[in-house]
Amino acid sequence: MVLRLGCGYLQDDEFIVAFENCHLEPGSFHHADHVRLAWLYVSRFGAQKAETCLLAGIRKMATNAGVPAKFLYTATVAWVRLVAAARKNAPPDQPFAAWIAAHPELLARDLLERYYSKTLLESPEARDGWISPDLAPIES
Repeated sequence: MVLRLGCGYLQDDEFIVAFENCHLEPGSFHHADHVRLAWLYVSRFGAQKAETCLLAGIRKMATNAGVPAKFLYTATVAWVRLVAAARKNAPPDQPFAAWIAAHPELLARDLLERYYSKTLLESPEARDGWISPDLAPIES
């Protein structure tokens, strides 16, 4: 998988600040940027706070971009949990590029299809709150 970071030019702290202040261009915020952001939050704050931060931030970003329907609660939490599980045994000072090279499956945008049926993941309940996977459990 190719690491395609639309916001890769930003240092970690700059990236977080730009995200939290909705200063990222939605078109330059790719899937790999979502994964990097989850990795940063999990690395700095732990999985639980990372979930809280990303839920608020991605909802705010989608609303600010005029596409609030793109926000998916369950998908956001599921991605944070996948990142947190992969981050568990990594060295604490490992840079993102090295970490993601060891976990290229996280660059697959369709990874959640291993855990969720499309019907469940796109349901109103999954859009608005946490729904457990129906195909396979996500490691915590």
